[in-house]
Amino acid sequence: MNQLKGFTPRLYQETILNTCVRNNTLVVLPTGMGKTAIALMLASHRLSSYPNSKILFLAPTKPLVAQHMTSFKKCMDVSMTVLTGEISPEKREQLWKDSTIIFSTPQGMSNDIINNRIKLEEVSCLILDEIHRCTGDYDYKWICEQYDKRAKYSRILGLTASPGSDMAKVLEICKNAYIDEIEVRTHDDPDVKPYMQETELDYVNVELTPDFKTVQKFIKDCLKERLKEMKQYGYLNNSSMVSRKELLDIQGSLHKRIAQGEKSPELWKAVSISAEGIKIQHALDLLETQGISALKQYFEKLIEESETTKTKATKRIVADPNFLAANAMTLRLFEEGIEHPKIAVLKDMVKGIVDGKKDAKIIVFNNYRDSALKLTNELNMLEGVSAKLFVGQMKKKETGLKQKDQIIMLQEFREAKFNCLVSSSVGEEGIDIPSVDMVIFYEPVSSAIRHIQRKGRTGRLEKGAVKILVTKGTIDEAYRWTSFHKEKKMYSVLYELKKKMVTDSDKRQHKISDFDDKLKIFADSREQYGGVGKELVSRGVEVKMQQLFVGDFILSDRVGVERKEVRDFVDSIIDQRLMQQAKELKQNFEKPLIIIEGTDDLYSVRNIHPNAIRGMLAAITVSFGIPIVYTKNPSDTAELLIVIAKREQEGGKNDFMIRSEKKPLTLHEQQEFIVQSLPNVGSLLSKELLLKFGNVKAIMNASHEELKEVDKIGLKKAEEIRKVVDEDYLS
Repeated sequence: MNQLKGFTPRLYQETILNTCVRNNTLVVLPTGMGKTAIALMLASHRLSSYPNSKILFLAPTKPLVAQHMTSFKKCMDVSMTVLTGEISPEKREQLWKDSTIIFSTPQGMSNDIINNRIKLEEVSCLILDEIHRCTGDYDYKWICEQYDKRAKYSRILGLTASPGSDMAKVLEICKNAYIDEIEVRTHDDPDVKPYMQETELDYVNVELTPDFKTVQKFIKDCLKERLKEMKQYGYLNNSSMVSRKELLDIQGSLHKRIAQGEKSPELWKAVSISAEGIKIQHALDLLETQGISALKQYFEKLIEESETTKTKATKRIVADPNFLAANAMTLRLFEEGIEHPKIAVLKDMVKGIVDGKKDAKIIVFNNYRDSALKLTNELNMLEGVSAKLFVGQMKKKETGLKQKDQIIMLQEFREAKFNCLVSSSVGEEGIDIPSVDMVIFYEPVSSAIRHIQRKGRTGRLEKGAVKILVTKGTIDEAYRWTSFHKEKKMYSVLYELKKKMVTDSDKRQHKISDFDDKLKIFADSREQYGGVGKELVSRGVEVKMQQLFVGDFILSDRVGVERKEVRDFVDSIIDQRLMQQAKELKQNFEKPLIIIEGTDDLYSVRNIHPNAIRGMLAAITVSFGIPIVYTKNPSDTAELLIVIAKREQEGGKNDFMIRSEKKPLTLHEQQEFIVQSLPNVGSLLSKELLLKFGNVKAIMNASHEELKEVDKIGLKKAEEIRKVVDEDYLS
């Protein structure tokens, strides 16, 4: 192993390293116990064993990526770089060649692998931080698959504080990341205890005030009415209180039945009632866990929505007597300045810590951005407290921080430029702050992963404390015990799997050879999120990703493909994109094709009349002559593209190029395009006008009477055309 500067490994880290050297390993350590140090040691070992190789370190966010490179630079003298989406593809390719250790997000790395800009064959160690994300269609899974197939000297290291408590999920993580061994430690393990600081965990019970309980009753009564209706329709066994998750599961099953073709008034009614129940349950959660300000804001949103939407669910809620009573009392409490009793308890805690220790650091976690903003403002009113809000990137109408600003804020917190960080869930993963005196949960979380990550922000170098605020008789209590039992279950699952884990390194899949004489498909760079590009690469296709001016995929000189997921297809009818896209597809390709992907019912994903969808399908297939093909998912789409590409590229016809711009319009097409800009003039009518008058100038000069001589143009349409042509332009 190369000499590491300023670093002395702990005994348990060396023990775990021995396992990582031999096999692909899942390492589960509580936050603050040095997972990054194990990655550092393994990287050093692999570079010693394979001097000309590279190390690839992936993390979910840019702040985490930057943080890991900073840690590595302190201990290793090798060339390192961070690859981000802001860097041009050509520069990324050069940085890869010039660097020994590369840090990146999985999303950015996937694009480089698809475009064959980097060589996974050169990587002797792939490190995945927060490997509990390696499930479903997250990019970690696909990158591991590609790495396992291509790498000459394969070694994978997965790091997490908690992979979850579900056996099936942990097995999925191990399968997706080709894990052979599991190493797990807790604070109680004998080889860990000497290095750990004591962390005091305390659940602080808070009682709702009588006023809060009155509002709570109104909301619960409003919800119970919906649950009774659900029971009458046979979708609930009893009408007692159910969780928001249970309501979401019911709603999901109802939508699935509709997608499978089942239609009945009772089914649609049940969907509407379940939507009402979910909204009301959310209001209850806000009241019980957050307070009056959050509830008032949500009620205002529902009332505004009821006035602008056709959705019956929201209209029924705001007309409910119990809702009206809850809203009236919420407004009164807000005007009186009444807030959740948690706020007073929180302020006392923070003030006590700051008064007792001048250089104290505190992290407060809150699930909701708006509530977190309010807590920040409340804490800043306290003498000696300087609080800042730490949240993810900006969403619609919300407070947000760019990832660059997140990095700066964390550095300022480390440097004690402020002493209280109020964080949303974005702060749960990977914040590296060596000394935090107290972590406060404004509310418990039901997830074992999130619970463990939050706790791990303190007790690293010094004694720390964790305080969890629990409102009695609310969802807070349920979440408290859920996370407790899930954490216990997680460790039992890991120890059980560790015993059963069998090395399977000899059963690895075949390696992928370089891209020679293979199918070639051009894919639009904006298509990356559909997952089709990754499916194509997994099947050995050479995918060229770049911005296409027309379509999403080009399979040959003749074939261009526009791919739409079901909802996007309907959305593009509503916003009128689809007709123009179909026109350009027909214009630029001899054999155009439209793929509609997904299993959702085309006629029920949006509130649009079925005849509008049928009309568009008819226009595309009959007027434009473009075939429409349906596929189930990205994998199915990829298989179809491959079959077509094989037919098109037979006999070595895979050296086609794509045009750098749209096919220029012919004179006829330009004339039709200009005429179609007139009111209510479509493709067919533009041709009729040009045939009647001979040229664009004659159409523009035609009188009302002359225009009316053309079939399908009446007085009203003629007047609208003349108005556009004749009226002065007013700035």
